[in-house]
Amino acid sequence: MDRTLLDILCCPVTRTALELLPERELALLNERIAGQRIRNREDIVVAEPLSEALVTRSGKLVYPVRDGVPVLLEDQAMPLSQIEGP
Repeated sequence: MDRTLLDILCCPVTRTALELLPERELALLNERIAGQRIRNREDIVVAEPLSEALVTRSGKLVYPVRDGVPVLLEDQAMPLSQIEGP
């Protein structure tokens, strides 16, 4: 993701800056997606694995990046807390 673009993006919910989700957390998220254990804020199960994702600096919400384009829609955000636990 282009650094210039990343510098101007912000979370539409919290209005805080976004950064790339680290590879380790992205791998955990994709593992949970494969197990159909991740839901977005619209309460729909996320079906497609992510090659990239953006996370709020507070680490609470994750936004998918599809084909290099950040999907910054409130209902598409995924609470990062879903990758914790069993």
